[in-house]
Amino acid sequence: MSTNVATPETTEHVTIFFADWCPFCKRLLTDLNELGTPHALVDAEAEGTEDINAWIESVNDGNRIVPTVLYSDGTHATNPSASEVQAKYAELAGK
Repeated sequence: MSTNVATPETTEHVTIFFADWCPFCKRLLTDLNELGTPHALVDAEAEGTEDINAWIESVNDGNRIVPTVLYSDGTHATNPSASEVQAKYAELAGK
């Protein structure tokens, strides 16, 4: 686990790093869509995501866990509930 891993850049309040095969990701995305919570998606399985996966591992004790959510204030959450993401989005968006 590297301590010098850069946080991915995002212009969204909520960015979700996910994988298509992950049931926890599917549930989170379905629930956020039902709640109408805006979010950006980054496929952690896509080609060229080595830096993103290094960051995911760096914030999860060396484990590559999805979904990992990055917020615009630089904080992150691992496998959060949709209600937690919605609350954080409201805080960040000033709603």
